[in-house]
Amino acid sequence: MVASGLCTAWMNSVLGELFGATALSAPGTLYFGLATAVDAAGTVTGEPSGNNYSRKEITNDTALWNTPSGGAVDNKAAITFAEASGSWGTVDTFFIANHGTNTGAAIIAYGTLTVEKTITSGDTAQFAAGALDISLTATT
Repeated sequence: MVASGLCTAWMNSVLGELFGATALSAPGTLYFGLATAVDAAGTVTGEPSGNNYSRKEITNDTALWNTPSGGAVDNKAAITFAEASGSWGTVDTFFIANHGTNTGAAIIAYGTLTVEKTITSGDTAQFAAGALDISLTATT
């Protein structure tokens, strides 16, 4: 799974940090979510609701991420959601946010799953260690 990109607000923050306009602070906590779509502005569509679904809250530190290399970083630790107590529907998108709900949320990065997944009662969604790759693409 590869993130299709950073959302526009975070691209602007990174550029601001690099070129002296603003200071960038990495969020201390990240929230991983599932959905049917996320656009470049960070609008989430089709995020599951109920049936024990919630964004997975994880401390953002070196225990979570491997050292970036080649313009990419991947997860060092597995990211495991709670067991579904009913249907979450079919999801094909993941996202990383700095907030646990859409209220005040800023989606940082998002991407399309390699294979869409229908999550039903008893299923546990998980990204194995190394399965979630986030990259920045250099232009040539």
